[in-house]
Amino acid sequence: MTTPEIGHNSGASEGRPATRVAKDQLKSIVERIERMEEEKKTIADDIRDIYAEAKGNGFDVKALRTIVRMRKQDANERQEAETILETYMQALGML
Repeated sequence: MTTPEIGHNSGASEGRPATRVAKDQLKSIVERIERMEEEKKTIADDIRDIYAEAKGNGFDVKALRTIVRMRKQDANERQEAETILETYMQALGML
């Protein structure tokens, strides 16, 4: 993979079109990442607010987080994890 020439040390003059395009592209990429990071922070804040609302309504936030995580899993993967957990709990006399 080659890196576009964008620095002064590359020997390219500031006015060369290829260098200008590479700089513009780099700036665009960085700005898009910054926008996505800000959106990610906003979404994380919104999710935190929803969990706070759930807690205020008497729901157990830890249980909700577990359920959300489990719903992301494939059904077979979830079943396997539950089986292992149950086996360990039985071995420890917890069931």
